Amino acid sequence: MNLLKTLAKISGMTTISRILGFVRDTITAQMFGSNAATDAFFVAFKLPNLLRRIFAEGAFSQAFVPILSEYKNTQGQPETVDFARFVAGLLAFVLFWITILGIVAAPFVIRITAPGFVAEPDKFALSAKLLRITFPYIFLISLSSFVGSILNTYNRFTIPAFTPVFLNLSMIACAIFVSPYFDEPVTALAIGVLIGGVVQLGFQLPFLHKLGFFRLPKLNFKHTGARRVLKQMLPAIVGVSVAQISLVINNIFASFLPTGSVSWLYYADRLMELPTGILGAALGTMLLPTLSKHAADKNSDSFSSLLDWGVKLTLLLALPAAVGLAAVSLPLISTLFAYREFTAHDALMTQKALMAYSAGLIGLIMVKVLAPGFYARQDIKTPVKVAIATLIFTQCMNLALVWHFKHAGLAMAIASGACLNALILYILLRKKGIYQPDSAMKKFLLRLSVALIVMFAVLIGLQKQTLMPFTWDGRAIVRVLQLLALVCAGMVSYFATLFACGFKLRDIRRIEKS
Repeated sequence: MNLLKTLAKISGMTTISRILGFVRDTITAQMFGSNAATDAFFVAFKLPNLLRRIFAEGAFSQAFVPILSEYKNTQGQPETVDFARFVAGLLAFVLFWITILGIVAAPFVIRITAPGFVAEPDKFALSAKLLRITFPYIFLISLSSFVGSILNTYNRFTIPAFTPVFLNLSMIACAIFVSPYFDEPVTALAIGVLIGGVVQLGFQLPFLHKLGFFRLPKLNFKHTGARRVLKQMLPAIVGVSVAQISLVINNIFASFLPTGSVSWLYYADRLMELPTGILGAALGTMLLPTLSKHAADKNSDSFSSLLDWGVKLTLLLALPAAVGLAAVSLPLISTLFAYREFTAHDALMTQKALMAYSAGLIGLIMVKVLAPGFYARQDIKTPVKVAIATLIFTQCMNLALVWHFKHAGLAMAIASGACLNALILYILLRKKGIYQPDSAMKKFLLRLSVALIVMFAVLIGLQKQTLMPFTWDGRAIVRVLQLLALVCAGMVSYFATLFACGFKLRDIRRIEKS
């Protein structure tokens, strides 16, 4: 298996989803703006989305995939299928009751996650209503991610990577065609979330059937394999969700800030999700099963070499993405969102949050590469300890920054916490002898530094008034063309400088046996 080609396929599928996500957010910004109603929806959507990231894409996959890989490599197919059925039964049981609890306790949940809304009864009531509609999404998407984890373990990466497309299509369709039928039009977005969850799960089931895993779940609390997953999953919830917990706490702070703060942070976070999804999620998805295989085979050299490949690829692509987001933040936000109800003031406030977030992009993506180095070895305790320390640090930064920098201060805290998390994980992997960079790393970093400086100079230089003047109220097509020109100029200058400094594509190629 050519990992670079596989990564390109996963990233391609993710790119389609992210582009549709931006279309969705552009339509949302145009139709609903940044106001009390959108604040209510984003708070209501953030909690099930948070639980999705923690349970489905985070703690569950980190606990389930290594043990599934162990069964796949050491047990027969019938035993592996039975193991998956018992895990499915336990997962469905837990998720069902979490969903019921979330629907019943929706007003209480809003009081905790957005206490500032209590002072505005209409806003509070709408948030609770929307949360009740969106909460079943966690049940559906977690089962969808369970199916996706099995497909990933058997190297069927592109199907789970493409699946999120359906959520975006559903929300877009509901925003355009369903919203006129509601007194509060934003309700249509919540219905779109629910429909999207159903379609995402249903789309993957035929592919699961082809692998022979499409069987009814079994519930047995005493099954050894299922209990191992649960045992690993509980502490992993803390270990993989520190950034998401920080975002919830940010919502609490933001709910006391001026109206629109929640929405500004949301739109900036959505822009951050493009590189974190295309590179970070794709790398983490691909690395975990392969690292788990090397761990099960006790092949430490291949394990370290694969981690080194992931680190290099992250540095190669995440650093220019971070520089690019900061350097072209004004044209980017204007092109995507600044129409109709989304004002120039909204764009400027979103830009502040995005520039602060971009400083932590390398940390956010690197964590997705380094943390699997522990989880693949079924070491949960180490990342958990790091996550707790990072969470405490992030909240201290929140308190220090929010009152002066407002919503941008909250983004700064997230960024600094992500970088600290990645740094500590890196140090511990080196200290434990799990990961050793190869001898070419210093030369690699020097080439990257030169290329980044050139890229930043080009992007800033092009935006000078004499070269490419930019206005918030320019025609949409002009803004799009200007943005595309900047992106192309940044990419060309970065990679041209890299190759001029001696970088070769073979430096990041890697072949793995399936």
